[in-house]
Amino acid sequence: MGRKRLVSVGRVGRPHGLDGSFYVAVPDAEHLVEGAEVVVAGRTRRIERRAGTEARPIVRLAGIGDRDGVRALRGEHLLVEQELGDDEWLAAELEGMAVLSDDGRNLGRVNRVLAAPTCSVLEVEGYEDLVPLLADALVGVDLDRRTITVRASFLGDPARR
Repeated sequence: MGRKRLVSVGRVGRPHGLDGSFYVAVPDAEHLVEGAEVVVAGRTRRIERRAGTEARPIVRLAGIGDRDGVRALRGEHLLVEQELGDDEWLAAELEGMAVLSDDGRNLGRVNRVLAAPTCSVLEVEGYEDLVPLLADALVGVDLDRRTITVRASFLGDPARR
């Protein structure tokens, strides 16, 4: 059974025109469709207009009718509710979690989650290697206890640590 989370699909960018339309910075364009609801600055709003390209979408939200309304929201995240599977997490959920190996070592805390070419990786404070977020490497993620357990055998030779 999954869990629902608000996920950012972009940020309010600079105004476009006079009617409250704006460019979306860092877009996830598949979720930016007319009629969809987004949460911005704590309020739910409907997308009234969608134009532009996939790389540079332009949207107008209900209740924002001019450039000043856009300027007041500039930089705010556009959030949509998505269901995450049991084996899916948001980067923000993992940051700050303790990383433990299944042989009892505490590797440190997650500084950040980075996108690598083939998978996401954890940058762990005080640990020199990046820890891949792969099923073969993970024993489990416990959101309640704020711990990530990884397989020591996947990390390589503990003598070099």
